[in-house]
Amino acid sequence: MMGLHRNTKRLVSMLADGCILFTAWLGAYYLRFDSLAVLADEAFVLSFLAVAFLTLVVFSLFGLYRAVVRYIGLRSMLAIASGTIISGLLLRMVTDANAVLYSVSVNLNYVFFSFVGIGGSRLLLREIVSVGGRHAHHKVLIYGAGASGRQLLLALASSVEYRAVAFVDDDPSLKGVMIKDVKVYSPDCIKEVVTKYGISKILLAVPSATRTIRAELIQSLEPLGLPVLTIPGMADLVDGKMKIDELQDVKIEDLLGRDAVTPIPSLLTANITGKVVMVTGAGGSIGSELCRQIILQSPLKLVLFEASEFSLYEIDKELSSTITNRQLDVQLIPTLGTVLDQQRLQGIMQSYQVHTVYHAAAYKHVPLVEFNVIEGLRNNLFGTWHTAEAAIASGVETFVLISTDKAVRPTNVMGTTKRLAELTLQALAQRQSATRFCMVRFGNVLGSSGSVVPLFRKQIKKGGPITLTHEDITRYFMTIPEAAQLVIQAGAMGEGGDVFVLDMGEPVKIYDLAKKMVHLTGLEIKNKQHPQGDIEIKITGLRPGEKLYEELLIGEDEKPTRHPRIKAANEVCLSWGEMQALLSELSEAALNYDLPKIRTLMLSAPTGFNPTDGICDLVWQAQVLNKQ
Repeated sequence: MMGLHRNTKRLVSMLADGCILFTAWLGAYYLRFDSLAVLADEAFVLSFLAVAFLTLVVFSLFGLYRAVVRYIGLRSMLAIASGTIISGLLLRMVTDANAVLYSVSVNLNYVFFSFVGIGGSRLLLREIVSVGGRHAHHKVLIYGAGASGRQLLLALASSVEYRAVAFVDDDPSLKGVMIKDVKVYSPDCIKEVVTKYGISKILLAVPSATRTIRAELIQSLEPLGLPVLTIPGMADLVDGKMKIDELQDVKIEDLLGRDAVTPIPSLLTANITGKVVMVTGAGGSIGSELCRQIILQSPLKLVLFEASEFSLYEIDKELSSTITNRQLDVQLIPTLGTVLDQQRLQGIMQSYQVHTVYHAAAYKHVPLVEFNVIEGLRNNLFGTWHTAEAAIASGVETFVLISTDKAVRPTNVMGTTKRLAELTLQALAQRQSATRFCMVRFGNVLGSSGSVVPLFRKQIKKGGPITLTHEDITRYFMTIPEAAQLVIQAGAMGEGGDVFVLDMGEPVKIYDLAKKMVHLTGLEIKNKQHPQGDIEIKITGLRPGEKLYEELLIGEDEKPTRHPRIKAANEVCLSWGEMQALLSELSEAALNYDLPKIRTLMLSAPTGFNPTDGICDLVWQAQVLNKQ
């Protein structure tokens, strides 16, 4: 029956209902007259068959045969009641027409038997269909008995994997209420409920809760040691991107518990709407999210500049699809090239008359830049310089550098090159005023290339160990969409040479983050206290250039701006003459592959460079070994 075509199922249902109507008619007559003599009246039998046929037509018009049995409810039962009452009236009419012995009790019994037979058969079938869920692999608790929790309960009714056995909700008015035979408990009873029902997973059904509330909720569930899954967010449900029963792992942003601040519309549109915008590093984690946010602000054109052919292809394809689906009037211009090629950059900017540049192209992975010092210096410093000079020559109005918290008192080459890039733009801002330069600093973004979160997820799925460089290491975190929105807004506030710092909230201890991720998958940390645990956290030692703690400010002087999450920093800077001389010396040292000279120049520049290791460049080290 379950595997039949939809139309075949309807035909079978109609035939079954016809048989029930006929049986109800005979039962009603036999109950009243203790005889089935009415069957001898051929004309009346044919008349009743016509009544039964018309009754099925009425049921069909009321939508009874469009209802899915496993979701049968009040509306379908009302359709059955209405149809059987109409059938009773039709029976009275054919009784009079055929001059058959009549009794009011026959009609009443007929209507009652028909309703019970047709309605009861459907309720029975619903229970049979749903019985599979009662033998599901996992007994689950749904946290949240609101509209989303009830929808999830219905969606799980036919699941062979999950069976909902209890609700938990903090609304006192729901305590003890039964929802589809599932009882609602208060959060205070959750431990007892887990033990009583043998619950193996917890499903969060609170899509509209703020991140702060979700973080508190998840923290309270962590000691239970059960896997916690969540339904999609409200935005995804409303947009139709995901269904309510598409369960996901708890998102790390929910663990951080910080709600994004609503953007200021005038700041989002100031440098974008009706303008030609260019993003360098458009295929990277930050660059691609900037592009996603930019096309929603109605730019005239968006120039995608990327060194990786595959990354450019991917972001161009994604954005083209978004533009088509949302019917946006934006022209995409995918361009390949390197930020070291000033002539190429200038040609693109002048050809399309670019107004705003977001410079996201950079090498960001600390150990890799330590092992490849010259390329890190060229890409992060000289690439920024050449892009900025191309912008000035092309009459670009606004140039926004995506910087990093690692530029503050850096202990590594990557952070130092980014601080040198900041100094270069600050000096260029003094040299001229046609192009407005500003820099935006922030910490780690969740889900970016090199982020610990996806790495930890992979390691947990493989059974561990989780590798961590130091037990006390802390980092700031922010979601990529929030970071991109704040970058765009900060860029609109710059006056020239400004350094903006994003409020990243409180720093997160990575060891604690790893433990939470393990616990929320229902596993236990394996250590001396729990030798039988599931996942070990292995401390590997700090990597070259890595810091225990990151900072966002060099000095203590910061000023508020129009946006509560954006601060303006007052940092030391060089004149263009001083910066030009430093750039010239660094360029010559890079050309000669003189790593000691580069390190000396970095130490002498006002970057706060304080290296924790010697020169780690792999090629330079190999050359030193060959000379020995």
